[in-house]
Amino acid sequence: MPESTARRLNPKKLLLSKWTAALPKNKEKHFLVTQLIKPELPDAPIEHIELEAVHSRRSFILPWRELTDTGQWLQGWQ
Repeated sequence: MPESTARRLNPKKLLLSKWTAALPKNKEKHFLVTQLIKPELPDAPIEHIELEAVHSRRSFILPWRELTDTGQWLQGWQ
């Protein structure tokens, strides 16, 4: 990933954070991190989060590192 589009995030601080889709689909523009998916091994790092669309309440799980791609996600509601 190019350095200019990378964002540093701490997965443990993502819960209830707000995100805007850079390219909204189906009127789903604003999202909220509703859950940190705990790994199977207790000492393993967090790899996935649950993201919920504010408009439709549709939720899905994705690797939290995808939020660092500014081409897909903007931090906060914009």
